[in-house]
Amino acid sequence: MSQIITNLSEISARYDALFVDLWGCVHNGVAALPDAVKALQDYRKQGGKVILVTNSPRPRAGVLLQLKTFGVPDDAWDEIATSGDSARSAMYRGVVGDKVWFIGEAHDQAFFDPIDVLEDPMEITQVPLEQATGIVCMGPQDSMANPETMRPQFLMAKQMGLKLLCANPDIVVDRGDVREWCAGALAQLYTEMGGESLYFGKPYPPIYDLARRRLFALGFDVPDSAILAIGDGVITDIKGAMGEDIDSLFISGGLAAAETKTVAQPDPELLAAYLEAEQSNPTFTIGHLR
Repeated sequence: MSQIITNLSEISARYDALFVDLWGCVHNGVAALPDAVKALQDYRKQGGKVILVTNSPRPRAGVLLQLKTFGVPDDAWDEIATSGDSARSAMYRGVVGDKVWFIGEAHDQAFFDPIDVLEDPMEITQVPLEQATGIVCMGPQDSMANPETMRPQFLMAKQMGLKLLCANPDIVVDRGDVREWCAGALAQLYTEMGGESLYFGKPYPPIYDLARRRLFALGFDVPDSAILAIGDGVITDIKGAMGEDIDSLFISGGLAAAETKTVAQPDPELLAAYLEAEQSNPTFTIGHLR
């Protein structure tokens, strides 16, 4: 059973590095969460390394700009690993071909910026669906629209045998008090319809490989037993940590706040019932990162 703790400092000395989710843990999609920021700053002062591991479909530079906008200070983290960077590398290696149908918003176009970490990257062209060799999904064009609205286009894509590259496996996210759909909801629908979706964020291995490389580039060769993953998504953050065999800290006051009745801390009985229903077993649980 997951151990409920009240502060990160109760367990942080056991770990040399943290893989920390952003949305719902460090910020709420509008502004930084002060207690979480202080907890990470304190951890770093003691010599620990913080890698922000996010299912944001944006490249690292885009997430960095977003952190500044939300007021997350630079001294709260060491490096960033994004689902977008992992997915971009795969795209430029040709996993969905050279002509892609793009699903996303106008501000997501940075995903197609030139990439300099691969030798001989594939030249990618954006085309209409009927001309595509594959799909790149950054998220819905309207984050409030039901994913089912994409069913007609997805039926055509499936019949064409197109693979869908999902740059953000999250199903939903809370922007302040508003819940929005993410790319993962579209990929889930496409898979349910019989299409093939490719994932590069949590809980899938590529983003953890990227996070480890980011950590190693800082000069730290840390064993998995000395890494703690922190996040509020049982089907992304916690499932991913379990798959990588690393310890995890579940933030119950994020996506599962209602189910666990978390205000400051979760209701223990409701937490246990929620985790059992989700078949999830985080090492630790806390209401909010602090």
